[in-house]
Amino acid sequence: MIKKYYDKDANLELLSGKTVAIIGFGSQGHAHALNLKESGVNVIVGLHEGSKSIQKAKEYGLEVFSVEEAAKKGDMVMMLVPDEISADLYKEKVAPYMKKGDTLMYAHGFNIHYNLVRPSEDINVIMVAPKGPGHTVRSEYEKGAGVPSLIAVYQDATGNAKDLALAYASGIGAGRAGILETTFKEETETDLFGEQAVLCGGVTELMKSGFETLVNAGYEPEMAYFECIHEMKLIVDMIIEGGFENMRNSISNTAEYGDYHAGKKIIGKETREAMKDILDDIQTGAFASEFMTEFSSGRKIKFLTTRRKEREHQLESVGKELRKMMSWLKK
Repeated sequence: MIKKYYDKDANLELLSGKTVAIIGFGSQGHAHALNLKESGVNVIVGLHEGSKSIQKAKEYGLEVFSVEEAAKKGDMVMMLVPDEISADLYKEKVAPYMKKGDTLMYAHGFNIHYNLVRPSEDINVIMVAPKGPGHTVRSEYEKGAGVPSLIAVYQDATGNAKDLALAYASGIGAGRAGILETTFKEETETDLFGEQAVLCGGVTELMKSGFETLVNAGYEPEMAYFECIHEMKLIVDMIIEGGFENMRNSISNTAEYGDYHAGKKIIGKETREAMKDILDDIQTGAFASEFMTEFSSGRKIKFLTTRRKEREHQLESVGKELRKMMSWLKK
């Protein structure tokens, strides 16, 4: 059973007298920095020269330094930059300034789990990973609530790495909702699998295939878009609010019967075997190797070509026109 913690289990005072350096100021970076600052933690931000985020961070009242200077000043350094640049950035601009007893932090285990970053043995290596986008981490904190977060300890050099992870998680508001303890391995592998097999790869390909099936059968693209793409949010929202049971209680009997009748035809043995293959590539590191090779090539092997091809799909132009009819989406 996964362990759960709340604010009562965390000691925010452990961060007193420490400087937390947030490297990066994107979706998660801005949320972590501002939430910690408002929790009374001394926070600085590390950004590369010329970053468009420098002025924005300063407008929030945060001190901004170069990545090297922030790493030098920080007792705890949180790496909140894209996976594909994190390892080189750490090796070149962070690692040389990490002192014995410092704490290196991540919000995703990719670089540590696949040994792209090999930190020295005299520092802590921990993870605090909110299970929600940065804007939600920030907005929930402002409401007095929080987003559940994962914590993990990879390396405990000081003997209190877990307590530091709990304190940091509490500082960004996670202790109000719940903090779950995991490992770098489990977080990394389940996260990548979920993205590829279900949340991004699986769902988008399912919607696209449904759209194409209807259009190829002679139905209007607008009807196909509504039925196979637009209404996905309605179903997912009901599941998030109360599970599959809530969704099935909310839809028609026709839809529920169709759910039971057709679901396993779509997700059958072949799909389940493909999911096992995807998980195997993640577990062995094959996917991580392919991903890093793609980005070291300048994203020219598959990434940019596929992105362009997907943007040109008919469902994108149909959806763009239909969304103009939905004024509430503009909010």
